[in-house]
Amino acid sequence: MLPLENLLAFAVASVVIIVIPGPSVLFVIGRSIALGRRAGVLSVVGNALGTVPAVLAVAFGIGAIVASSVVAFTIIKIVGAIYLVWLGVQAIRHRNAHVQGAPGATRSSWVLLRQGFVVGLTNPKTIAFFVAVLPQFVDPAAPAVWAQLLILGLTFQVLALACDSVWALAAGTARAWFARSPRRIATLSGTGGVMMIGLGGTLALTGAKS
Repeated sequence: MLPLENLLAFAVASVVIIVIPGPSVLFVIGRSIALGRRAGVLSVVGNALGTVPAVLAVAFGIGAIVASSVVAFTIIKIVGAIYLVWLGVQAIRHRNAHVQGAPGATRSSWVLLRQGFVVGLTNPKTIAFFVAVLPQFVDPAAPAVWAQLLILGLTFQVLALACDSVWALAAGTARAWFARSPRRIATLSGTGGVMMIGLGGTLALTGAKS
């Protein structure tokens, strides 16, 4: 099985990578600002669940195929970017509905989880990251390499879930503080939408396979 020292080294490296704001963090912050802490945390959970297929794909050898395919990588990247832009536009259009007490201010947990899941599922950099990093911490001499990859991937998911939840709660708390002014909260909701649109555009225009 996976040596303990490898797991600890991977955990340290993962935390360093996770705490640096990236696409997932920006998505979570944008959702928390636009919809509040509950939506932010549920988006974190949905996003984490959406990346589980990538962990399984890498563990069983499928991830390398997707990561090495320009067409597959590009299609997933564009779909994810378009979805993020759509979520951002919706947040801006309905920014006044996000004011506490206004009609439509709440959304079902299922919808929030589903939206986060789609974002996580359509992030091609997740598969590329797992393919590039996870094997570095595997002991090839030990049996069940796929199990080692699975353990590493799930470890990353747990750490990401914890760290991203902190971002969600912090951004949601800031939103709650501004909620005393309907105009401020509407502006914050619009800002969250703009962040998601910008993130979608960035993902669409960068990180292309060479």
